[in-house]
Amino acid sequence: MATILEVHSLYKAFGGVKAVIDVSFNLADGQLLAMIGPNGAGKSTCFNLINGQLRPDHGSIVIMGKQINGRKPRDVWNLGVGRTFQVTATFASMSVLENVQMALLSYHKRTKSLLKKVNKLYVDQSMALLKLLGIDNQADRACGVLAYGDLKRVELAVALANKPRLLLMDEPTAGMGPAERQSLMELTADIVRTRKIGVLFTEHDMDVVFNHADRIIVLNRGQLVAEGTPDEVQANEQVKEIYLGNSAPPRS
Repeated sequence: MATILEVHSLYKAFGGVKAVIDVSFNLADGQLLAMIGPNGAGKSTCFNLINGQLRPDHGSIVIMGKQINGRKPRDVWNLGVGRTFQVTATFASMSVLENVQMALLSYHKRTKSLLKKVNKLYVDQSMALLKLLGIDNQADRACGVLAYGDLKRVELAVALANKPRLLLMDEPTAGMGPAERQSLMELTADIVRTRKIGVLFTEHDMDVVFNHADRIIVLNRGQLVAEGTPDEVQANEQVKEIYLGNSAPPRS
């Protein structure tokens, strides 16, 4: 497996608050890496550093052999990095198909085509992505009327439009029921392994984490305190202490 993401001694402080302290890890293609930890552990800061929304004070972030410190989110996206958010980021008044078409227009650098009829462009490619996510039958519906689980799938289709090698998923199953969570993550795992995409995701549902992650990293107060397979992390005494005193990490 090829290494997609390398994080070395990442450090970020906001004034006197140390949000991320010397965090290092890597991610290979076709692998799902879960980043977990209690609130305030530094997970969102790590995501925003990797995505280019924040610049690290020290350390380096290397994506597919290229250091991206200080690059803007658009530049990171152009390298082949997709992202989904805890709160879905779609255009509610536009159709499902149009949302994916917009992402493809951006990927192909044809945003000036917005002045033309968008419904004529990249229809086949958009429908292929929607079919991959199992929502091609929703193509003509406005995103604003979709069930939340379907909306999450639309967002994932949009994130796949730039043919990413690295996918950042922030709380991918937030707001979904248990069956929907497992279904979405099973589909995601199948897609990323087939397409050799590396996935870094945060998640509060420990069933999702332990059932689907290949590896897990645990942050606490900005520091990486554990890393390993799901079995190794679940047996880690420090992780047990962080979550429940002397119990295993919570299972939702």
